[in-house]
Amino acid sequence: MRYPDIDIGLLRCFACVTDQGSFTAASHVLRVTQSAVSLQIKRLERLIGKRVFDRTSRSIVLTQDGELLLTYARRMLALNDEIIRRILVAPLRGHLRLGVAEHFLPRHIPTILSEFLSTYPDVQLEIETGRSSDLRASYKRGQLELLIAEPGGADDIGQPIMSEELVWTAARPGAMPEHMGVAGHAIRLVLRTPGCPFREAALDALQQAKIPYRIVYTSPGLLAVIAAAEAGLGVTVVGHSALVTGLAELAGLPSLGTLEMSIFGAIEEDKHLAGTLVEFIRNRLPSTVTKSPDVPGNDPLA
Repeated sequence: MRYPDIDIGLLRCFACVTDQGSFTAASHVLRVTQSAVSLQIKRLERLIGKRVFDRTSRSIVLTQDGELLLTYARRMLALNDEIIRRILVAPLRGHLRLGVAEHFLPRHIPTILSEFLSTYPDVQLEIETGRSSDLRASYKRGQLELLIAEPGGADDIGQPIMSEELVWTAARPGAMPEHMGVAGHAIRLVLRTPGCPFREAALDALQQAKIPYRIVYTSPGLLAVIAAAEAGLGVTVVGHSALVTGLAELAGLPSLGTLEMSIFGAIEEDKHLAGTLVEFIRNRLPSTVTKSPDVPGNDPLA
């Protein structure tokens, strides 16, 4: 019996929909229409004779067959991309010192950078994370060649990469004291140390709305703040993409606006390594953020 061949493009579309969580978000990443994405998924399902997604009006969920297919799809895509790199694409080599603000996609950036190093094994990255102010100082001293952080001022010009909604968050219902945020009680805040844009946004919003608060826990590290909020110590502010299982977004508090993130460093076309890395990250931004217009780069597999 001869089995049908699966078009690698169908598998790439299927994996993209899974990663992005919706047909619409996947269409933006793949740069095709939503109807084209839907058509490709239907073609894939007809080919294998199985449904890969359970669709509702609000979400899509992998079926059991879809979960099995995804495992093989990722292996096939990785092998396909390796073939292309080895045969068609000039090897990417070099060394790059990269600084990443701790609040830039904390749940996603380690995976993205790991995938980049797997894709380009001849590249050497030195990655430093931390507060934007500290990283910016290192960048100005020449200790970093590329920096991802929020703009620092009118004379601090970078190339925008994304913007993200800031949200109030606290431990999920049942773990947070019932009086938290109720009228007559000061909101307990869990924040990073002064200089953090999340802290500044939170305090400005509460002061303008004349909402009482008290800071009960402070740490320079984002992960420590998130852990404290998960434990029910108080309310904190994160980027929407940083919401974790133990935290829930809070309603009824003043808007925090958005945070803009930019790339600082030489990413022109003559800087092949930096441009490729930037474009690699751009093409893997989660659907919860807003991409800025393309910056120069060269990711042949994006």
